[in-house]
Amino acid sequence: GAAKQPLPRAVAEKTKHHLLDTIAAMVSGSRLLPGRKAIKYVKTLGGKPEALVIGSKILVNAEQAALANGMLAHADETDDSHAPSLSHPGCAVVPAALAMAEREKAGGTQLLRAVALGYDIGSRINLSLHPYDFRSVGHSTHSIGPSFGAAAAASMLAGLDYKGMRHSLSYTAQQCSGISCWMRDEEHIEKAFDFGGMPARNGVASAAMVSSGFSAVEDVFSGERNFYIAFDETQRIGRAPDPQTLIRGLGKTYEIMNTNIKRWSVGSPIQAPLDALLELIRKHKLKAEMVDKVTVRVAHQGANTTDNRNMPDICMQHLCAIMLIDGIVTFKSSHDEKRMKNKQVLALRRRITLLGDDALTRAMPSRQGIVEMKLKDGRMLRKHVKA
Repeated sequence: GAAKQPLPRAVAEKTKHHLLDTIAAMVSGSRLLPGRKAIKYVKTLGGKPEALVIGSKILVNAEQAALANGMLAHADETDDSHAPSLSHPGCAVVPAALAMAEREKAGGTQLLRAVALGYDIGSRINLSLHPYDFRSVGHSTHSIGPSFGAAAAASMLAGLDYKGMRHSLSYTAQQCSGISCWMRDEEHIEKAFDFGGMPARNGVASAAMVSSGFSAVEDVFSGERNFYIAFDETQRIGRAPDPQTLIRGLGKTYEIMNTNIKRWSVGSPIQAPLDALLELIRKHKLKAEMVDKVTVRVAHQGANTTDNRNMPDICMQHLCAIMLIDGIVTFKSSHDEKRMKNKQVLALRRRITLLGDDALTRAMPSRQGIVEMKLKDGRMLRKHVKA
């Protein structure tokens, strides 16, 4: 029913924000290494010219456009984040929706409704699996939920009926995959595929196959050997999946309203600490040379992801040092790999300690951060950012 149901005014407005934000992430991502690799790859594939690869003049078929644009959208850390479901919906849902909307020559209203639907379905899939526990045993929540979100958006734009929607979700379940070793990918190429390219491509493929006449299992979420039986991790996480989450509040609670647009073009765990540092810098007129020691506290998962990484935009200590030295973090400075070897930056980094915090872990999915600072004149400063 989503195709015929008008979005509430506030939801439509926020959906426009996320559509624009994701397109902007694609544009910037088209010039970064994962984006360049994605564009180079789809150039080799050929196929019917149905949709545009953002940041290029290339027209490819809808599946290939979704793959490339999904990788572009997560080539960096600028795309949006849905903390409760532990996923980045925009980099999968928006590329899938754009590709199918171009293929089907859909209008803007239908595109917005499809994007909002994708956020709803993808987020609920992950929520039904208890995402933080589900990821802790090795699954990639960033790949699984967004695959269904991309499929829902693409299926709506393909004009699939009630049965077709069911079949598309079944094909999506068959393509469902992803393990969380992506965090070891230092060039962000596989990560961009895992978060954006693969889910977007698979979702469009599901919709396209059913649109061309493929039939499938009527309900992949119940019955013998269903999706939840295959992904039941009760023994390891202590809780069974909750399929009722799929429809709880559907059509009333729009998950795009619970999705964050990033202030900084850096990894999600680093957002709050940078907010805290900026406030302290402005309030106390701080300069880097005034700082003796800094302790940053975030949730354990965030600390694990960002601790002394080799990539500038996901390294907590490096970005905190950049913020203190420059007084701000920009897209350019967060991607300047040369500064990771700068003597002034390295000297300050050595005085920055990152700790995982039990209380902040319990506060998840609220991504909070605490910055504690000792100045050379003896003053102690502290800032806790809760949102």
